[in-house]
Amino acid sequence: MLLFGISALVLAAGIAAAGAMMRSVPDNLDLALEKPTAAGLYKAAIAPEAASIVVGSMHAWTATVRTPSGSPVKAARIGINGGMPRHGHGLPTSPQVTRSLGDGRYLIEGMKFNMRGWWTLDLAIDGPKGPDTVTFNLVL
Repeated sequence: MLLFGISALVLAAGIAAAGAMMRSVPDNLDLALEKPTAAGLYKAAIAPEAASIVVGSMHAWTATVRTPSGSPVKAARIGINGGMPRHGHGLPTSPQVTRSLGDGRYLIEGMKFNMRGWWTLDLAIDGPKGPDTVTFNLVL
């Protein structure tokens, strides 16, 4: 009986912690998957390759980089970083651009989110107009 009671308390604490994580997402969080970069040199977009993001599984994304007027940016170098702002940790993997798909699109492989909640995905873009950054917010 004591073991059952302890198990129930642990389960209840886990459910409460998960609920608290979801409530810790800021109300005004920008969830746009397309936006200008910080200095306005580029317009960037991200999209998962799969229809749904499965927590704990590896998946691929496409990053699209254009000029502010909409022309594709060819031969950009893109660094990927990110993490969970409220947890203080980064991504559990080291995703990288593995190839250019043409038309300003780049394949990012090695993405993984190991828990539900608020994640950021940071792109450091180095293209013909110079270096710039953009941060995307994701809630899983």
